Amino acid sequence: MKTFLHPTRHRVRRRLGALRTAATAALVALGSLTALVTATEPARADTLICDQYGSTTIQGRYVVQNNRWGTSATQCVTATATGFELTRADGSVPTNGAPKSYPSVYNGCHYTNCSPGTNLPMRIDAIGSAPSAITYGYVGGAVYNASYDIWLDPTPRTDGVNRTEIMIWFHRTGPVQPIGSLTGTATVGGRAWEVWTGSNGTNDVISFVAPSAISSWNFDVMDFVDQAVSRGLAGPSWYLTSIQAGFEPWQNGAGLRVDSFSSAVHAGGTGPTDPDPGTPATACHVTYTPNVWPGGFTTDVKVANTGSAPVDGWRVAFALPAGQSVTHAWNATVTPSAGTVTATSTASNARIAPGGSQSFGFQGTYAGTFARPARFTLNGTACAVG
Repeated sequence: MKTFLHPTRHRVRRRLGALRTAATAALVALGSLTALVTATEPARADTLICDQYGSTTIQGRYVVQNNRWGTSATQCVTATATGFELTRADGSVPTNGAPKSYPSVYNGCHYTNCSPGTNLPMRIDAIGSAPSAITYGYVGGAVYNASYDIWLDPTPRTDGVNRTEIMIWFHRTGPVQPIGSLTGTATVGGRAWEVWTGSNGTNDVISFVAPSAISSWNFDVMDFVDQAVSRGLAGPSWYLTSIQAGFEPWQNGAGLRVDSFSSAVHAGGTGPTDPDPGTPATACHVTYTPNVWPGGFTTDVKVANTGSAPVDGWRVAFALPAGQSVTHAWNATVTPSAGTVTATSTASNARIAPGGSQSFGFQGTYAGTFARPARFTLNGTACAVG
């Protein structure tokens, strides 16, 4: 397999977009934590889309797009009530180059076409959680990946090319590989992944490749965003602009399906999928004080409640930078030992009074250059760090 320079969906669409008439999908109402904003009726199920960049709305909140950016061959998607099916996927392209297209469904903004009622873009350090669920349907006799894309940028961009792309490869078939090179492994969201990093000449790309096919998964998008931040590919003040799920086919692909998709982004609050969250914090501040020696470190973490209400039962979540692992902890239970970890209070220190604080610590090992976690949340609320 050869490494290829992958012209992103964003870049190619920007170049071609000026040559075609914009036909932005109608915005419709979104429930959840935001106010309802009604624009038009949601698209009905089983809507066939064959236009190169055609799109429609499903579930009243997400956009399904054909996005046939890399080939002139015919491609059609059928939008269903909960997802879409790639019903026609003619042609093929070399497997050592870019794929044919990215038929997908998304929450957020893609070339000014924003999904109805989305609260994206949103600053990374203002996000408490971003729960998502996806169910894929795979086929044989084709070369493709099942790719879940997360886009980050230093600005609240709704158009153009984002600075960093996170790709989660749920499945791949044939001799295809991510942009760049294999740089290691990581545990994210409780799963093991190959990690690939590189650039397509326009934006940085970090890819997490599953060692075997994942058909269905519920997870927090922020676990992967934290990985990008910890590796220097984004900053806490950057913006999450779009969350997308679909396929990149190189050869054939008819019959590939996203059977269901959901995505939410919660600003500072506790997401509905968070287990045993404790009392949500209104405001918090984390002080992270490490003591480092070659290959090892200890750290003291002070968590202050700067809000007006007590916090009863606390969970502090953060992403350990690549190469770091926890070997021992005190005044909290810290799990797992690497990747995105959560420190949970003990029975004796579960309450943080307004204006008060609790501390915990841990010992760990590291490889390469020592770095601090960039982002902390307390019961889903993003904390100031200092």
